[in-house]
Parts: sequence; structure tokens; C-alpha cells
Amino acid sequence: MPKGYWIARVDVRDPERYKEYVAGAAPAFARFKGKFLVRGGPMHSLEGNSRARNVVIEFASVDDALACYHSPEYQAAREHRVAVADAELVIVEGYSGPQPGTS
Repeated sequence: MPKGYWIARVDVRDPERYKEYVAGAAPAFARFKGKFLVRGGPMHSLEGNSRARNVVIEFASVDDALACYHSPEYQAAREHRVAVADAELVIVEGYSGPQPGTS
């Protein structure tokens, strides 16, 4: 079964209040075994529109990624985020096929 990934792009308007979202979302990520692969940090915007903060979280499956998003824990934390940040969030299925250039 392919893994599932959250890909989030975020502009934080109020960094102090955003900490409430981070703290509130942590139990949902722990419950669904989300693994942060990217969590902010330097980035290079090469094409299209960008946001200041980029996050990629890996889950065992798309079902787990969706369940995390819809969980009561995350939905409560989400209320804090939408009040202090602008964001896009997608959940995608990981690719498990052959890599280009391999047989």
C-alpha cells in the first residue's frame, strides 16, 4: 500500500498564535504516526507562487493521512491555524512504481 503525504504551504501572519496550532496538532500527528520530512526551513522558489513555510508529512497510507486531517484533535488545532495563517494543504498518494532511468 502506498504511503500518504500531506503537502502544506503556509504564510503565518501571527507567529506567536501559530504556536497554538503547532501544539494542538501534535497529538493528531502522533496518533496517526505522521513523520515530518520537511518542516519549514530554507527553500528556493523557482516557478509559480510560493509561501514562506513548506511542510511535508509522511503517513503509512492515504487513509491514515485523511483520518489525521479529519480527526477531532486536528480539526480543533486547525481552528487556530486558519485564524493566523493562509495555507494550502493537499494529501497525495506516494509513488511506488519504477524510477525513471531504471529497468
